[in-house]
Order: sequence, then structure tokens, then C-alpha cells
Amino acid sequence: MPDSAPQRLLIIDDHPLFRRGVMQLVQMAGQFEVVGEASSGQEGIDMAKRLEPDMVLLDLNMKDMSGLDVLKVLKTWDNDPRVVMLTVSDQSEDLIGALRLGADGYLLKEMDPEELVGKLKEAAAGQVTLTERLTRLLAHSLREDNRPKDPDQAGLTEQEGRILEQISLGKSNKLIARELNIAEGTVKVHVKHLLRKLNLRSRVEAAVWAVEKKRGA
Repeated sequence: MPDSAPQRLLIIDDHPLFRRGVMQLVQMAGQFEVVGEASSGQEGIDMAKRLEPDMVLLDLNMKDMSGLDVLKVLKTWDNDPRVVMLTVSDQSEDLIGALRLGADGYLLKEMDPEELVGKLKEAAAGQVTLTERLTRLLAHSLREDNRPKDPDQAGLTEQEGRILEQISLGKSNKLIARELNIAEGTVKVHVKHLLRKLNLRSRVEAAVWAVEKKRGA
């Protein structure tokens, strides 16, 4: 898809008024085309399979199934749409659970409309997106766990260190591959190895960990 083409967006949320509000908001932003809206998890899965959207906005708590269960399904597909959780829950276990299942962002419904659009544009550009408060929450959670003190202690190779640096900037595998002039599949292998060495389970955790280390936390 050309970079200038609008992001094809699917909204999965069981609150019709909220769906309508988000649709109006993102359509005014001009960078998105809402290709569908689903009122339940299973309907969302079916629509995502049929429509193959670029990005999915996914609620966490729905009546028929958890947004995490929907996320699990979406992330097993080859086309692997970017999935941004949009929820009322700021619980650390929900945040970490979503990120470990491969969510590309986690945003709160209480956000100001302008901030929400800005974060969705970040996600559309290939960045992993969190609010500042959720980043602090995740960092606090990681500090409580037993992690290596620095990349050297973790035994990262030079290339893994370069990729970790790119991850800390919020870049996707595709953008990292372009930046380092290597294949996207090679980036995926390196990411898998560095996550194992760091005892982390998601690239977002790795990004937050790397930023914390830069700050000397």
C-alpha cells in the first residue's frame, strides 16, 4: 500500500455511540478510512478476515469475548493488521497482557480527541503507541521484575543492540529493516533473540526497558 494512501480502519467495540464518535473523529483527521465497525468480538474477527484492514481499534471488554482473545486470533494471521487497544482499563495486568500478545498500541478512551488522533497517526506510521502515563506504569512494572542491568549484561550482539535502539524509538520491524538495510525477516529473528536474552515477552516492554536504561533508571 502506498504511504500516502489512507489507513483502512476497522473498529471493534460493543458501544455504538462510542464507535460513532471514533468514526467521526478519525474521518475528520483525513488519514483514515473506516472500512467497517463491529459490535462484538466474533463479528470483528469475521469482518477483519473479510476486509483485511491496515489497523484495528479493539475494545478490551466486550460481552461475547475478551478483546485479548480477539487480539490472539488477529495476530496469528499472515496479513497481521496493526492492532491498537482502545479501552477504559488502565490496569497494569491488562496493559501488559495486551502487549505480550502483540498489541501495537494501548490507549485509553478518556484521552482528549486531539491526543487520540495523534496517537493513531503514530500507530499508522509504524510506531508502537502508548500514553505517557501508561508508559510510566509499564516501566514501574518492569522495574519490579528481575531484568538484566544493561544490554552488555544481557549479552546482546552489536546488531541486536542496534535493533533494540530502533525499537526504543517505537519503530516497527518494517521501518527497522529499511533503516538497517536488512530483510524484515532478519529483524524478526533478532527481535526474538534479544527478547529472550532480556527476559522480556514483547517489543513494547523492550522499548520501555531500553528507554529506562538510557535514563539511568
